[in-house]
Parts: sequence; C-alpha cells; structure tokens
Amino acid sequence: MKVASWRSALAATLFVQVISSLAAATIPLMGPLLTQKWGLPATSIGYASAASSAGICWFLACGNSMLDHYGPIRTIQIGLLALVLGLVVFLLPLGAIGLSGALLFGLGVAPNIPAGSQVLMRTAPPRHRTLVFSIKQAGMPLGGMIAGLIIPALVAGMGFNAGLFVLIAMLVMSAALVQPFQRALDGEKGHGDRAWPRHFLSPSSLRRAVAVIRLNRELPILTLICVSFSVAQSSTTAYTATYMVTEHGKSLLEAGQYMAVFLGASALARILFGWIADRTGKGTILFASLGLATGVALLLLISPIGSHPVFVYACMIMAGATTMGWNGVFMAEIARSSPPSQVGPVTSAVNLFGFFGSISGPLVFAVTATLTGGFVWPFVIIALQAALVGLTALWLLRRPPTTIAH
Repeated sequence: MKVASWRSALAATLFVQVISSLAAATIPLMGPLLTQKWGLPATSIGYASAASSAGICWFLACGNSMLDHYGPIRTIQIGLLALVLGLVVFLLPLGAIGLSGALLFGLGVAPNIPAGSQVLMRTAPPRHRTLVFSIKQAGMPLGGMIAGLIIPALVAGMGFNAGLFVLIAMLVMSAALVQPFQRALDGEKGHGDRAWPRHFLSPSSLRRAVAVIRLNRELPILTLICVSFSVAQSSTTAYTATYMVTEHGKSLLEAGQYMAVFLGASALARILFGWIADRTGKGTILFASLGLATGVALLLLISPIGSHPVFVYACMIMAGATTMGWNGVFMAEIARSSPPSQVGPVTSAVNLFGFFGSISGPLVFAVTATLTGGFVWPFVIIALQAALVGLTALWLLRRPPTTIAH
C-alpha cells in the first residue's frame, strides 16, 4: 500500500482521537460543576467516569458487527454524534439521570479503539508499526491537554451551557471533516450484516469477546496488565483535578493547567515509548515495566513533594508519562499478537477487560475516599496494585514472545 495511504489513515484516526478525547475530558475537568448541577457530592464524579467506561465496554463487547457493517470511519463518525448527544444530556436539568450522558460519552469514544487499530494494522509499515500506533494513541492525552487549557476558559468566559454548545459544534464539524477519508478507508468493510443492532444488544457478543483472548499465549498476560493500568489511568484522570481543588485549594483553572501538563507529558511519553519499542523489539517487556514506574509516580504525586509549588509540575509530568504513556505500545502489541483477520475483535476484547478496570477503578476510589475521608489511601492502593501486576507480568513474560506472522 502506498505511503500516502497510511499517512491518510494516521491523520484521520489521530484527528478523531484528539477531538473525541477533548470532549471526553469534559467529565473530569467539569467534575465540580457537573456534580453540583446533579445535586451530588464532589466524590460522585467517579460514578460518571465509571458510567463512561461502561459505555465503552458495551461497544467493545457488542460493537464489532456494527464496525463490520459500516466500516471503521463511518463507525467513528457515529461515535462523534453519540458524544454530541451526551453533551446535550449534560445541558438538561435531569439531576442524577445526567449520568446517562456519561454512558453516551463512552459509546462515542469507544469506536476509535477497534476502528483505529483495524485501519492502522492494514496500512502501517511493519518496521514503524509501534510508533504509528503510539502517535495515534498520543491523540488521547493530547486532546485532554487541549481540553485542560480551553474547557475551563470556555466555561469561565461564556458560562457552562454556552461552553458546551461550542463543544457540540466542534464535534459536528469534526464528523464532517473526516468524511473525505470515509470512502478510501472503509473500502474493506464487511458484508453489510443488517442484523448488527441485534448483536449490539446480545449477551453472546460478550462470550465471543472472551474466547478470542485465548488465541495467543501473550494475550491473557497483556489483558492482565491492561486491566491494572486502566484502573490506575481512569482513577488518576478522574480524580486528579478534583484532588487539586479540594485537597490543595487550587482553582478550577489551575487544576486544568495541571491536567494539561499531565496529559501533555503522557502524549510525548506514548510517542517516545513507541519509538523505543520499535528500536529494541521489546515492546511487551517495556509495557509491563511501566507498572513499577506507575506505582512510584503516583506515590510521589500524593507525597509532600507532589504538593510543593516547585515540584508539583514535575510530579504531574511523571504521573502522566507513566499512568498513561503505555497505551500506544499496548495497542501495537495487541495487534501484533492477533491473527490478521482478528485484529478488530481481539483489540475490542482485550480493551473490554481493560475498561472493566476503568469502571472498577473510580468506583473503588470513590468508596475508599468516602471511608477514609480523603484521597491519599485510594491513591496508595492504586499505586501498589500497578506495581504488583507489573512485577507479576514481567515474571510471566520470561519466555520468548510468540509472534503471529502478518
């Protein structure tokens, strides 16, 4: 395939990753405002994060027939419109029912996971595959970083509702902007199974998702790490802004700036780790090793060093690079370990388990924070489990990796 084809694929998937992540960052960044609007305590933002992750799990478990029917780019466009609907729900005075908007957010973000992997695995040059995947995955924290800079400013300058209307317009325009890529990149879609809505609501889709993880010895290990890292990532992104506001007296604007640094560091780390993995051929080992680094970084974040004005940004950089820098290497390793015809289903299945971690992480964090009356112990638990799983995975990966020829 020509070089222009993989560049077009990367441009389209990266653009959508940035835009959808920017919109998804509305939940953690507007946490204090959303929970106030819903009449709930500030710690309840973890339940919104869990609802978003539930929407992602739903699509990953049951959305492959939809992806096969419409093709990757069209499915991504449908996801952008689901994000629009989620924002509309946030605008309505629905109280706790507003959490349903977070579920729509999950359904909107999820399509870019298997769809992006399907397109990039088909087009990316093998010797640069991990780097290409990492660049695409860097769009997630990059979108969050941009959100940290503009969303609090939009709300402060225009008000809550007007700020959301700007985001809605941005998402609608983005869905239109990727349309030129649709015909070229959706050329290998499936046979147009019109029964996809039934599959989307079928429990049997979950059983099929579990079965494909056993196609390769490494996939269960990668799934274990993914669950652990997802617990750490979802909890950290959901609570860091609120932690800075409630525990350290920072303003919403200051918290947004901290999150921008946090997410910017993770975007650069994803690209760096992807480059290292391509050069060393040790992507899986690098992926597992980040568990130890994640544990150390989170402990530093909540230590006295992490709250000191001189070191706070350094701690944000370390936490962002470790808790979120793993994703690009992970996606490439999942694709490498999958049969060529099963990249989409395997990617969905492994990420499905990962997002179960994304659901349970904020929930456990919320319950622990309520029981202990603060954020310190939840962060400690998240850090220790990441380090323990990283060590376990390194021990399990002592045998040479199995590579499926592409």
